[in-house]
Amino acid sequence: MAYKIGMVSLGCPKNQVDAEIMLAKLEDAGFLLADDPYDADLVIVNTCGFIEDAKREAIDSILEMAELKKDGTLKSLVVTGCLAQRYQQEVLDEIPEIDALIGIGANSDIVKVCEDALEGAAQPSFPPRENMPLEGRRILTTPAHWAYLKIADGCSNCCTYCAIPGIRGAFRSREMDSIVEEARELADSGVKELILIAQDTTRYGEDLYGSLMLPTLLDRLCEIEGIEWLRLLYCYPDRITDELLDTMVRQPKVLHYLDIPLQHCDAQILERMNRTGSRESLTALIEKIRERIPDIVLRTTVMTGFPGEDEAAFTSLAEFAKEIRFDRLGCFAYSQEEGTAAAALPDQVDEEIKKHRAELILQDQYDIVETNNRARIGKTYRAVVEDYDAYTDSYTGRTWMDAPEIDGTVRFTCGYALDDGDFVDVEIFDVSDYDLIGEVV
Repeated sequence: MAYKIGMVSLGCPKNQVDAEIMLAKLEDAGFLLADDPYDADLVIVNTCGFIEDAKREAIDSILEMAELKKDGTLKSLVVTGCLAQRYQQEVLDEIPEIDALIGIGANSDIVKVCEDALEGAAQPSFPPRENMPLEGRRILTTPAHWAYLKIADGCSNCCTYCAIPGIRGAFRSREMDSIVEEARELADSGVKELILIAQDTTRYGEDLYGSLMLPTLLDRLCEIEGIEWLRLLYCYPDRITDELLDTMVRQPKVLHYLDIPLQHCDAQILERMNRTGSRESLTALIEKIRERIPDIVLRTTVMTGFPGEDEAAFTSLAEFAKEIRFDRLGCFAYSQEEGTAAAALPDQVDEEIKKHRAELILQDQYDIVETNNRARIGKTYRAVVEDYDAYTDSYTGRTWMDAPEIDGTVRFTCGYALDDGDFVDVEIFDVSDYDLIGEVV
């Protein structure tokens, strides 16, 4: 009998790639893959453990699967990912229904872990984090025309608020040839858009080759036939070099889209975060990027309520966001994470104040996005088809300005039939909140 394995993967795209590698290992070993965890014999919950909201979601998901085990729907439950790595004994103590709790270093042994769990013989396993595979065949859980491409794992930036270095370990790049080969295989399978991810994509290659090699990697990826779009996420501001900007200008496949999580602009707050920069230096960086690439789309994330953020520091952040007018901006309240340096800092900010400050910035951003979108009426943008709605006889897609799952969409009509993954030019004639409305020209 071939057992059916279900996967619940939470958190960031990097975690999603880990899940896709595990799914391929299980399929290669003869397991069947269940689209719905409720139809599975064994479920793997691949958790996130970054901030409080993510931890709560992970625990809720584990408990939901534990209920399936209690009522006999599910035979075995395996838990891995960042929450498992970070809170090993606590998870074991609190949720005894788990058959196998493993750290990320045991993901390479997922086949044996599942076999042992089904036989009732599994043991907790937390080998070195560096054992986690960075490459291998994947079962894509994204639509067929786009995929994430993880180029590194871990982080050595050691921001004081962040638990990732303690969970994932130091930054480690993949070999460039391995990345290019995987990208070629993805292109051969029909993938047209690759989204490069790591904890810090701009640091790629520093550990392996002694210098920042993202521009070189992009040049090689651009040579692959079938890839039409290359998108960059998680770019650290200190490592956005002139060479990287020159590559973005020179290579038409590299989208003029940069995700730069800045976190704050106040110099003292950034220093407390173990980050560099100031409002002046970050403004100068944005101005340089926009001067070099006038049509650049900039995404960022900022944090409110970091320890020591007084009214003046918050006001500076709010003014900075309004002044820069980012195309995309996410804002979240600081989460005091145990084991991080920032958790022990004095001048912790009240929870309600943190949340209120985040709401104020997001309200301002909503107005910025609406104004930016209305300025796009009458213009034409390259877009990729994502879905078709027979009821309205219209399509949903993304322009090159929008990353999947985090940015907006474009809804449009077309006088002929399109398939998911087709690229079209869409003229915009209206907007709806964060989304554009148009028609194919």
